[in-house]
Amino acid sequence: MTTVDAGGRTGGKATKGPHSQWAARVPRPLFAPLAEVGALAQLGGRVLWTAIRRPVGYWGIVRDELYRILKLCWFPMILAVFAFGMMIAILGINFIGLLGAASRYGQYFFIFNLREFTPWINSMVVAGIVGAAICSDLGARKVREELDALEVLGMDPVRELVLPRVLAATIMTPLLMLVSVIIGIVTGVLGVMSFGSVPAGDYFTALFANVTTVELAVALLKSTIIGFVIGIVCSYKGINSSGGAMGVGRAVNQAVVIAFALVFLVDLALNMISLGLFPQMQTVR
Repeated sequence: MTTVDAGGRTGGKATKGPHSQWAARVPRPLFAPLAEVGALAQLGGRVLWTAIRRPVGYWGIVRDELYRILKLCWFPMILAVFAFGMMIAILGINFIGLLGAASRYGQYFFIFNLREFTPWINSMVVAGIVGAAICSDLGARKVREELDALEVLGMDPVRELVLPRVLAATIMTPLLMLVSVIIGIVTGVLGVMSFGSVPAGDYFTALFANVTTVELAVALLKSTIIGFVIGIVCSYKGINSSGGAMGVGRAVNQAVVIAFALVFLVDLALNMISLGLFPQMQTVR
């Protein structure tokens, strides 16, 4: 009788396919991280294909998840953007004032606010709050064997549970980013008027001279991609958690840490790509 074991032995002889041969060349310390990256990419592709193949039947859940994200994130997001924005405004106006260019602070603050500061703060809030909520919810369902029950009923857990949460995070992250930009602009003008003695007119003149469609589109695209990545990472950790309540807690911790790290990496990569594709973004007007 022919048997196949986990080591790929068929009929008593070891056989290796192309995938196992490639895996054998990967150094052992890198195998687990690369395998997890591959699993994340596979889940992301499955979510996208599920959303495109039949884009009906889940928008009601997406709407509920959008409201849930907004309810969880609006106050921490406003508080974080205001606090960090005021600190940066105070430090920045004092430094630029030493150079005698305080009236041009608006353009520098806007570029930093839209390109780096606001998407980063907003993404960290979403990853820390929404990501933890997604992972804990799916992890608890996994521990209670609800995912297995859905499969027994002939339902796809990815479509029923993962897809709505990933779509909600993908949609709400750029929307929250737009609100964060407005809060950052208001925080900046309060900071320069209070601590830099710069008229609001000079601030807004320099600021709006640098507002371009490309800058705004890149910021929205960046936030959308980061929201999708956060949703995929936290959903993956949730549906693969095990070990009861303690295992769910470990999965939440891992999901948030990985999401934080990927926010930095994705932000850096997209900034490099956008500055290379659109050199005019480096021009200060």
